[in-house]
Amino acid sequence: MIRSGIGYDVHQFKKGRPLILGGVEIPHTHGLDGHSDADVLSHAIADAVLGALGLPDIGYYFPPGEASCKDICSLRILEKCAALCKEKGYQLMNVDSSLVAEAPKVLPHAEAMKENIAKALGLTPDHIGVKATTNETMGWEGRREGMAAYATALVVKAGIFDRA
Repeated sequence: MIRSGIGYDVHQFKKGRPLILGGVEIPHTHGLDGHSDADVLSHAIADAVLGALGLPDIGYYFPPGEASCKDICSLRILEKCAALCKEKGYQLMNVDSSLVAEAPKVLPHAEAMKENIAKALGLTPDHIGVKATTNETMGWEGRREGMAAYATALVVKAGIFDRA
């Protein structure tokens, strides 16, 4: 059985916080606001994996008001998703993602993000897609109020395919 999932996440910018994307600290004037490290990219990927498995979203596993989740590294969330994938008898094949923000430029950091995400999910970086785009100055993203991320994940019943 082949299954896919879609994830979406959004966080507002907040002065005084680091900007973490895919487990990489990106130099920028603002970070993202959230209970965890607010890694919008990792959160969207986590929800895509969980969706492919037919499971609840990351808030179910990592409640935003829970003290143990305060400032948690979102790569730990991805590790939990990979473990759930195995528990359910599925193999994660790949993820693809897109960040939406006017700034900062993330392309210089994409390979490091892919490496972090791949390691957390038990994949190789060539099975991870990380892209970015602007919103052409339209809407809240265009006004630089925050950042959004979209992701997809593909899982297959364990043992059906070998990852190529």
